[in-house]
Parts: sequence; structure tokens; C-alpha cells
Amino acid sequence: LDNPAPFVSPFQFEISYECLTSLQDDLEWKLVYVGSAEDETYDQTLESVLVGPVNVGNYRFVLQADPPDPSKIREEDIIGVTVLLLTCSYMGQEFLRVGYYVNNDYEDEQLREEPPTKVLLDKVQRNILSDKPRVTKFPINFHPEDEQTPAAADPPPPTEQSDDQQQADDNCDEAQVLPEQPPIPHES
Repeated sequence: LDNPAPFVSPFQFEISYECLTSLQDDLEWKLVYVGSAEDETYDQTLESVLVGPVNVGNYRFVLQADPPDPSKIREEDIIGVTVLLLTCSYMGQEFLRVGYYVNNDYEDEQLREEPPTKVLLDKVQRNILSDKPRVTKFPINFHPEDEQTPAAADPPPPTEQSDDQQQADDNCDEAQVLPEQPPIPHES
């Protein structure tokens, strides 16, 4: 929602998902702004919300988050391309990560061609490339109470899907919460 937008305006994501089996615990949705590709200490968790109880059915909500704190981003990393991560976890286990490229640049063409030495935040516009998300699904155990013995094997690796392969809606804000199943291999 509200894209493109000024750098200093809040983020808004409409999230919809379907739950195919009731879950005993809440889902945690988190929005993380990657402040630097080289150093994750500049990453900022913009919002973290618990959603529940989660029974069988369809759900929809708007996740709103404040913009990143520019004082926690190196000046040279404010303008340019970065990443915004939308994650979903259950009982501390991340099972879905949607990555969006974000392009921060001056809206004014003259400022783009001759950028000032100090970034003018009120003139910076962000554009979330929402049509090209990167979706990664991680296999987790949604029902640990059903486990009789500890798992002997390592969990299978996460699966990545391009926007062509994903089963989410066109905005890629929809996830299916499924009982634990082996991942379906996808060719990249």
C-alpha cells in the first residue's frame, strides 16, 4: 500500500493468508529494513506483531510500521537499493521470508543527477519493487506437541521461489500455513 512513498512515511503491507490447520500459538509477523548489505548490525526491525489465535480459515490484516531511523543507517547507504524483509514465524521458527528490493532515490531529477553532499531525507522517495519479491519457505514443525521422539535428522533446506513459482497472490503477501510436510523441490 502507498507505494512509491516518501522515505520518511510509514510502511503499510496488506497481508492475507490461509490457515489449513488450527495452531495453538500465535504467528509472529516481522518487518525488517536492511540498512547495509555488508553489515547486518544496521538492520532495523521496524515492526513485530503477534497474530492469533489462528484457527482454520482465511485472514487479512494491515501491517503498518514506522520508517527506518536514518540515524542508524550510514549516510552512503540511504540512497540506492536495499532490501525489506517480511517474515513469519511460529513458536520461534521462521517458516516464511519475503524479500523486496527497495530503491531509495531523489524524486527530483536535478537532485538525482547532482546529489547534495548531505542526504536531504525529505526529498528522498522509496519505491518497493513489489512485483519482484523473493519468497523463501522454511520447513518447520507446526505441531511439536505431536512429536514422540526427538528428530534424528537435520531439517531439509529452505526452498526459494521466484514470483513465477510462488503460490501466493499477485502481491505476494499471502502464505499458506500447512502441517509439516517435506518441501517440494523447485527448479531455479
